[in-house]
Amino acid sequence: MSEPLLSVEDLRVRFRSLGTVRALVRGVHDPFIDAVCGVSFEVRAGETLGLVGESGSGKSTVARAIMGLTPSQEGSVRFEGRELRGMAARELRALRADMAMMFQDPVGSLSPRLTVRALITEPFRIHGRTDVDLDAEADRLLQMVGLTPDFGGRFPHQLSGGQARRVGVARALALNPKLIIADEPTAGLDVSVQGEVLNLLAHLQQELGLAILIITHNLNVVRHVTDRTAIMYLGRFVEQGETETIFRAPRHPYTAALLSANPEPDPDAEHARVELQGEVPSLMNRPSGCEFHPRCPYAQDRCARTAPPLTEAGGAHRYTCHFPLNAEAMAAE
Repeated sequence: MSEPLLSVEDLRVRFRSLGTVRALVRGVHDPFIDAVCGVSFEVRAGETLGLVGESGSGKSTVARAIMGLTPSQEGSVRFEGRELRGMAARELRALRADMAMMFQDPVGSLSPRLTVRALITEPFRIHGRTDVDLDAEADRLLQMVGLTPDFGGRFPHQLSGGQARRVGVARALALNPKLIIADEPTAGLDVSVQGEVLNLLAHLQQELGLAILIITHNLNVVRHVTDRTAIMYLGRFVEQGETETIFRAPRHPYTAALLSANPEPDPDAEHARVELQGEVPSLMNRPSGCEFHPRCPYAQDRCARTAPPLTEAGGAHRYTCHFPLNAEAMAAE
């Protein structure tokens, strides 16, 4: 097996919840919240990994921490074996040419004052690339994502959501990166346009050998394009493994709940529905033991007292649950 292109180990991200003075007045000794709590994963060249979870689970924070846009306090982020955390700004900037990020809002992430041509070629200017014909590169990139060269003269407000997303893909591909981090790549798009964007990413991945990290809550996206999936809850991974394995036999009740809430394309298909109780707890008041237990329909006394260990379920499939689902499938493996 090839060495991972991106390797994240025990990544932790904390945000201050109270100012210094207010924390002193209230007697709060640790005025921080843990947004990401020790996640670990790898992405190899040509592979797609999906990070899945509800809003506020920490998915986007992980992506921004990898890119150095959000500071992380502990752990390791290695790209091609090089540690990114603590790297000098000049070195990190040069390395970012091999990593590109697509932000969630396809139109809002594009400067309204720049033309599409200027937006697509901006990475060349940022990285001081003077050895390229910018007009020719803009035309090449537009054609690569299925747009005609005349789109280069338009402004973002003149684009549909799908066209803006294609421009975002073209911009991400400008410097021939090895890794693309796509934050909710289909957000705000019609279903038909979502399919077009996903097919485009899959085609470009096959053609260019890209590694892709997709951040999403859309399980249809995950099943369509990812090789492996990691499920996040309150900043932790509760389950991860090969996508088809997780869809076929989820171990964690949270994973099962997400899957059962996913729209089923076959109206005659039967599947058990797992109902979640209550709302997502506040990061400032994390539950004891298994943090999912207040919402879990299968929780027992042990769940409230003790955090479950990370358990191997065969292959790369791992989960954290005292009473995992699909015991028969586990025995078969």
